[in-house]
Amino acid sequence: MKLKELSVLMARREDGRLSYEQFRADHAMAPLRGWPDDVVQQFLFDHGDNAAFVRDYGGVDLCTVTWELEAIPVADFVEMPTGNSDAGCIEHYAEDPEWWISVRPPQIGRHWEEHGTWLRPPILIDRCLLDPAARGLQVLEGRTRAGVLRGRLHKGLHVASHHQAWVGRASGGRGITASV
Repeated sequence: MKLKELSVLMARREDGRLSYEQFRADHAMAPLRGWPDDVVQQFLFDHGDNAAFVRDYGGVDLCTVTWELEAIPVADFVEMPTGNSDAGCIEHYAEDPEWWISVRPPQIGRHWEEHGTWLRPPILIDRCLLDPAARGLQVLEGRTRAGVLRGRLHKGLHVASHHQAWVGRASGGRGITASV
């Protein structure tokens, strides 16, 4: 299953005829029933029709991805890329992390101040799912959060040593198949 196979669901979501609960329960989502709700909502429901996401992740066989909530060291985020279609956006957010926090609900800023991390774990993907020769993780969703983290680190603001993130990895040694 690939992102383009969700296009009918995405069209219904766009015109307001499909809630997240209906999206999640739709028979087309049956192959992904084991995916965590947070991943389904942030990646597929919120961004499954985003042209940049489809370009960057359209070749991934979604059924071969397994997800785990992991504690990722802060050092891993310093140079972690995002998809080619959004190259540079993490660096853009890192330029002014306080502003990006200020335009969010107040509890997000409080959480950064108290815990040095985000309130909601972002979505990362093992780069070997995109290119079998690639290594490391990539920010799939949560580019603003990753930018705020980098910016706070660069400015010497409170940043935790580890950060929770949903990480998608290949199950069964497969991942990329024919392009969209």
